[in-house]
Amino acid sequence: MMVEVFITNITKESHLKSIEKLLKEEFTKLLINFDLDETGQPYPCGHTVLRVEGQSIDAKKIISVLQKEAVLCEIMKDEVCNKHESL
Repeated sequence: MMVEVFITNITKESHLKSIEKLLKEEFTKLLINFDLDETGQPYPCGHTVLRVEGQSIDAKKIISVLQKEAVLCEIMKDEVCNKHESL
């Protein structure tokens, strides 16, 4: 089982639900869940986490699908975000 974690700029629950539904329809063999941002900081320090699990994950395709929906998305980096970087 593979796991990929992304960050997105989704900030509203209603938008998150519609994007989650779209991804689940597009990627039927993947387990998809979101954790809505609670930091209140601007993207990328403040972000919503998208966690994807499955046998095979095409990260570029997931990012492409989200970009078509005007959602910023990238693979989560293993580092601490410096809030001054986003200014």
